[in-house]
Amino acid sequence: MKRSLLYLLLCCLGVSSAMAQTPSPDEFLGYPLGSHFTPHQKVVDYFKKVASLNKNIKLQTYGKTYEGRELLLAVISDQDNMDKLEQIRTNNLNFSSVTKTPAKMSQQPAILWLSYNVHGNEANSTETSMRVLYTLAQATDGKVKDWLKNTVVIIDPCLNPDGRERYVSYYNMVSGKVPNPDPSAREHSEPWPGGRPNHYYYDLNRDWAWQTQVETKQRLVAYHQWMPQVHVDFHEQGYNEPYYFAPAAEPVHQDITPWQREFQVIVGKNNAKYFDENGWQYFTKERFDLLYPSYGDTYPLYNGAIGMTYEQGGIRAGLAVVTADGDTLTLKDRIDHHFTTSMATLETVSANAEKLMSEYKKYFEQSASNPPGAYTTYIVKAQNISRLRKLADLLKNNHIAFAFGAERTLNGYNYETQKTESFKVERNDLIVNLQQPHSVMANVLFEPQTKVTDSNTYDITAWALPYAYGLNAYAVKEAVTGSFNFIEEKKETLPNLAKPYAWVIPWNSVADAQVLIALQRQKVKVRIAEEGFTIGGKAYPAGSLLVYRNENERNMKDFGRFLTETAKDFNVAFFPIASGYVEKGKDFGSSVYRLLAVPKIAVVAGQEVSSGGVGEVWHFFEQELGYPITMISTQSAAYLDLNKINVLIMPDGSYNDKMAEQLSSWLNAGGKLILMEDAITSLLGKKPFEIKKKEYAKKDEKESNERRYAEKDKDDLENAIPGAIYKVSLDQSHPLALGLGKYYYTLKTDEKIYEPLENGWNVGTLKANSYMAGVAGEKVKKKLNAGMLFGVQEVGRGTVVYLGTDVLFRSFWENGKQLFTNALFLVN
Repeated sequence: MKRSLLYLLLCCLGVSSAMAQTPSPDEFLGYPLGSHFTPHQKVVDYFKKVASLNKNIKLQTYGKTYEGRELLLAVISDQDNMDKLEQIRTNNLNFSSVTKTPAKMSQQPAILWLSYNVHGNEANSTETSMRVLYTLAQATDGKVKDWLKNTVVIIDPCLNPDGRERYVSYYNMVSGKVPNPDPSAREHSEPWPGGRPNHYYYDLNRDWAWQTQVETKQRLVAYHQWMPQVHVDFHEQGYNEPYYFAPAAEPVHQDITPWQREFQVIVGKNNAKYFDENGWQYFTKERFDLLYPSYGDTYPLYNGAIGMTYEQGGIRAGLAVVTADGDTLTLKDRIDHHFTTSMATLETVSANAEKLMSEYKKYFEQSASNPPGAYTTYIVKAQNISRLRKLADLLKNNHIAFAFGAERTLNGYNYETQKTESFKVERNDLIVNLQQPHSVMANVLFEPQTKVTDSNTYDITAWALPYAYGLNAYAVKEAVTGSFNFIEEKKETLPNLAKPYAWVIPWNSVADAQVLIALQRQKVKVRIAEEGFTIGGKAYPAGSLLVYRNENERNMKDFGRFLTETAKDFNVAFFPIASGYVEKGKDFGSSVYRLLAVPKIAVVAGQEVSSGGVGEVWHFFEQELGYPITMISTQSAAYLDLNKINVLIMPDGSYNDKMAEQLSSWLNAGGKLILMEDAITSLLGKKPFEIKKKEYAKKDEKESNERRYAEKDKDDLENAIPGAIYKVSLDQSHPLALGLGKYYYTLKTDEKIYEPLENGWNVGTLKANSYMAGVAGEKVKKKLNAGMLFGVQEVGRGTVVYLGTDVLFRSFWENGKQLFTNALFLVN
């Protein structure tokens, strides 16, 4: 008995000793938390140190950033829960997949996921995460111990290490020994591109559903391994703003449940209690809505959780700043506020754990048995297999079930005509039946028209996937089940020709551009058919690529073998042609089979350019095309050498008045200039650019301003267009439009539109009734009723391509990538 008692005492002393060894953030970092910004590696090291000393913490590394920084999660609970953590995780997934599980709901802890620092220059969040980790690791407060008995907490200390490190490095470099709180001090003004975005200048808080960035892709794998009941996304806003926490503002998507709304109120009231005690200012139910599906609050909501955004004033605040009220806001203050809501939310989750679990289980049961929305099935036509595959990948990443093919004729809402029509389901058509656990997310992504209750939205109001992917689709009210779980490969039997005259290569997608790139890298001469033709009984459309044997084999031995291996590598059929004499169309000696130049590309980047616009282009070239580009400044545009750079891309931006003059001689000599969005506006009225903004006659009588002062913070609905989809009519014969069909669906976020070019090609135009979906005020609709969005102008021996909307929008607008690729490789 004495030995047992002694052993127990020694164990207790050992535990106490381990707890005593757990260093606070101040002790580990060597400075008080909030007196410096902590580099990412030190944060990671602190998390690893604390986890190594505490059995109630488990770390999970879920990936690395583009710049190689570690992404990790800390999972924390009481020891009983940690001992059966895998069982808890598995049971939780069973609830969300609507399977029977032996676990009793009352024994299943709720999972609270805390995400910090998705925007790099909102840098208080990561500092806060270390304080939260230490508090939960120690759990010296009896309340904290109790909270962890029925709650598993997951902490992601930094969702965007690359952006945060960019901000922290700059701030630590320019700040003095004592922080300068004067807002005009340079430590409060970041240089381009700022610390908000990630390596490729993407806003990771708008990437949850699309998962275009490596940080998001890896995080969402981990997220779906846990599927929390509550997710909080910690942000900062302008430093003059008070703190914001849920409940959210309108519009709230109609698929968000009454319980999800109710719990936001419960959490908000508990947060308010602690802020009231401290006399801290805050607001709720304003500005931050719940509509766009790719936020850190809406994505969890559409996946059964309670998703919430918390916003502390602090962007550009540094370590201290004087606010408009004359107070000094410090980093320590900001940490206090985020820490308080972190702990208050944990308290609320623990107090409502059983209710959270029962509502969570019910959410997925109802999703499968009684899916939301007016339609039960969405069917996407297989008119472009490459884009259909990409859509299928997106659905897989979001755990949305789908299938292919069903021998049926149905009636459904046609996305293109916006009418109910009869159609036939074919073998490779993609079918999404909403009778599944993830029906809410599927419905939100596919619904043709999103219901918007308030125009005062924080982001775009339309994103229906068929429009984004340029695929026709139908929404059907009855449940339709697909017959296959794979796309049928339609392999054609190729003629066995000993010495083909030429090979024809399809051009329908970005994947086909990768084939072209591979050929041109090996000095293969590739031509484009600017008109369709028929040979050997097979019709080939305009845009088909051709490789002539004679002009290539003289530069490469075993040329036929090389083409065979390339076709195999890319899983593409190269059709051999026996003769240059065609049955319909023009023979292969005609000038309509134009030799494609090899693009040598530069992209303008820097202070005058939108960092987001640059990032979209940069990411597309490096991560999708694998094509080399050169980043240059606006000043370097005056010294372009056509032998080194024959294509210049000017992303969205506000450029100086000298750009037109600087580019004129390079253009006339044969350069190709691609102007994107407001890059066009910067060059309006300057020679040699003939594009003109469309102007509208103003009424003689002045319109009375009937807006009330109480509505001053509301959007002017008549002039609002926070993100709406428009149908662009295409000149299908022009190289810019090849492979896209009759229409291109664009996301418009402004009212800019241009007069038709008098001496050029008006490739993409808006016609009457082009509006398709999303919020667009009546005055905006009138302005966007007719005009040009995509055009091509010849300047001397060179070419200007006008892209009047963002064709690479957040990298998920797949249809636009085809148009952009055409501009790069096909336009003369």
